[in-house]
Amino acid sequence: MTDLSRFLPLSQRRGRDDADVSVDRRAQVSQVVRAALPHLAGEDVRAAFVRDAGLADAGPLDEGTAERIAAGPPLRSTDLVRVVRAVLVHVADPVELPAPVTGAVALAASASAPFARRAAISGHTVRAADAEWSIGRGPELVASSRQIVAFLLGLSDEAPRRPAS
Repeated sequence: MTDLSRFLPLSQRRGRDDADVSVDRRAQVSQVVRAALPHLAGEDVRAAFVRDAGLADAGPLDEGTAERIAAGPPLRSTDLVRVVRAVLVHVADPVELPAPVTGAVALAASASAPFARRAAISGHTVRAADAEWSIGRGPELVASSRQIVAFLLGLSDEAPRRPAS
């Protein structure tokens, strides 16, 4: 009998060390909070950000918040999604979000977005024009990483579009 596993995609990939792969999102949450902190003006905005980001356990929102998050208990993708959503809602100035963060949030949000938003991207490859990530398979839809994340989180009705030919 032939070995059918040689035809499976995972059996053909090159071996590499995956020891650094983790589902813990503390570093990314910490990075997003550090980037957003200078843009959170006013106590009301800061309080709303802490509430919506689910950061009440991180202590007061100050210069040490990012370090406390990084040293705290492990965080999941849903925590990262909640923090990025809070940044998009409460920060008026555009905050530079790293590509791995927007990619992780887009991937997580694409699985949990409302049906209409999932349907809008279903059967397509959604590619960030300003970052090196894409999700899905099929004909390509393109937008900025921020636009994709905002759409999937329900903060914008502007869906990614097919690239201009």
